[in-house]
Amino acid sequence: MTFLPVVVRAEHRGEYKIHVLFNDGVQRTIDFSRWIQRPIFEPLKDVEYFRRFVVEAGTVSCPNGADVAPETPYARATSTEAA
Repeated sequence: MTFLPVVVRAEHRGEYKIHVLFNDGVQRTIDFSRWIQRPIFEPLKDVEYFRRFVVEAGTVSCPNGADVAPETPYARATSTEAA
């Protein structure tokens, strides 16, 4: 069975950065700004709106229903590149 990462906790860390904790204990502060360039993410360019995200169904979900599949930030969190 392949591991499916799930976000269990997320905390805003300024601008578009979110500190995420995954179900396997991996945690890292990730800059989400790279993912908010598509039209559905347009409202999230307002940092005050962006910071209203919640953890829902194992992913970071925004008030307008936009989300990033947990595999995407998990790949970034486990990468040796800078977040």
